[in-house]
Amino acid sequence: MLDKLEAIYNKFIQLEERLADPSIISDMKNFTKINKEYKGLQPVVEAYHEYKTIIGNIADAKEMQKDEDPEMKAMAKAELETLEPALEELEAKVKILIIPKDPIDSKDVIFEIRSGAGGDEASIFAGDLYRMYTKYFESQNWKTEAVDINEGSVGGYNKIVLEVYGNDVYGKLKFESGAHRVQRVPKTESQGRVHTSAATVAAIPIFDVEDINIRKDELRTDTFRASGAGGQHVNKTESGVRFTHLPTGISAESTDSRSQHKNRDIAMQRLYVKVREVQKEKQYAEQKERRKSLVGTGDRSDKIRTYNFPQNRLTDHRIGLTLYNLDKVIEGDIGGIIEALQVAENAEKMQSTDSI
Repeated sequence: MLDKLEAIYNKFIQLEERLADPSIISDMKNFTKINKEYKGLQPVVEAYHEYKTIIGNIADAKEMQKDEDPEMKAMAKAELETLEPALEELEAKVKILIIPKDPIDSKDVIFEIRSGAGGDEASIFAGDLYRMYTKYFESQNWKTEAVDINEGSVGGYNKIVLEVYGNDVYGKLKFESGAHRVQRVPKTESQGRVHTSAATVAAIPIFDVEDINIRKDELRTDTFRASGAGGQHVNKTESGVRFTHLPTGISAESTDSRSQHKNRDIAMQRLYVKVREVQKEKQYAEQKERRKSLVGTGDRSDKIRTYNFPQNRLTDHRIGLTLYNLDKVIEGDIGGIIEALQVAENAEKMQSTDSI
């Protein structure tokens, strides 16, 4: 394990040196990319230093045990009784830390919230989710940029599309993709009955151009006028963009922005995600031992979470997590839920690694 940690530490030092290189500093895009990787290794490096310290202290304590002085032997024994369990605990932590990260976890995200079944109450709930996530983004020091906001008729939102930028954005927000269900008495309900409504969330990683291995001659591009809500400007210009990947027949489109350029970017991200998912499914089919991920596929049809307001209860159905602090969660305190999902994912990765 020490060899693995030292290799990671050496990589960390190399990245640190690159961040001090004037040619890297002057290239903001490259600097941001390297800085993300650098910060991602910091927890491992901290564990590495702690690991070396404990190993060194254990070696010193074992040397002390050779001393003929009974007091020194007793002190050494007491130290070992503390240090050895601490080392076991740290090794368990390190095993999780050094699990190879999916490089996509470091990507920024196109984040969508859409009202689902439930009419006006679904739009109001989508607004509650938007506020919840906004507060979480602020706690993570992430930056956001609105692409499309479509307000509901009685409050809340029918659709919100944001771009979210920061460290490990997709690595945390990927767990939020799916259907979110709410159970409560709506503001529009006069009889005091509990209703069930839903909103859907999708976190789409933003890939760099060099990440997207799709040839231009394999793409068909169509532009069209956006339909529905969005104002006269959207309806009068061909701002909508659709890409079709000819080898697979997979298509993706966007009418989220009034800018055709922005819609091209969003449609391309969606297309890449779809093509990549098909490739992943093919790989999974070839690996018979692999089972479907516990935390879901990220499909919006997956019911991932229920927010029960009368009981102040939140349930994440993927890992059977139930909390009775919905009042805090809806105010943006979702870090504990995301951490629990990350632990579940890491446990799966460790199990998969052990079974190969």
